[in-house]
Amino acid sequence: MLDSSLPEDHYVIVALDFADAESGLAFARQLDPKHCALKVGFELFVAAGPSLVEALVAQGFRVFLDLKFHDIPNTVASACAAASDLGVWMVNIHASGGPKMITAARQALDRQTSGTVPLLIAVTVLTSMDQQTLQQIGIAGKIPEVVDHWAAMAANQGCDGVVCSAQEVAAIRAQNKADFLTVTPGIRLPEDAKDDQHRIFTPAQAQAVGVSHIVVGRPITRAQDPQAALMKFYTAFNRA
Repeated sequence: MLDSSLPEDHYVIVALDFADAESGLAFARQLDPKHCALKVGFELFVAAGPSLVEALVAQGFRVFLDLKFHDIPNTVASACAAASDLGVWMVNIHASGGPKMITAARQALDRQTSGTVPLLIAVTVLTSMDQQTLQQIGIAGKIPEVVDHWAAMAANQGCDGVVCSAQEVAAIRAQNKADFLTVTPGIRLPEDAKDDQHRIFTPAQAQAVGVSHIVVGRPITRAQDPQAALMKFYTAFNRA
């Protein structure tokens, strides 16, 4: 079970982008849960199922279940309740699902009577998307405007925070309470490859604008020494 003595802020969330449970669990054993939380996304969850999440929680990790729920309100509410039963630390939904869907998710989590209620985070504009892509899918407005609008809606409907690019964090901070979380992918050290991320920040830049949690995948999961790579991000983020 989760060690209650661990700090509330796990600044680095490591993305477990693996194809099977054995690989994901073997990698997790190389990391110290005092310095990170773990993100389980579509690929690993579909391959390994809920038992993988439960195993990570049992190892003392805070688990961010990154399935980006987006469906009719009742379906999303049921999915959030099921995620809560697994003992996850954080669960996310798409802000583009609208106020009714977000409210249903919030209410479903608040009705949970056992364990700690997971944080509810709304995804705004994916960091892999640029302005041209946003227009191609029919969403009007500049990326910062869309993110601000969706973040405000998420906050009004009871979300604990949003997933966004670090580029949008300052504006989100300005319009929301101090404890409103900002979870930011697209974080790289200066020497790292960009991969498929477009709007990237370094850990120090992310901390400077007020990011709550940084999400890092390949620079840690593909490192020869994952714990050492994790500590580079952890130290760079906190040193700032």
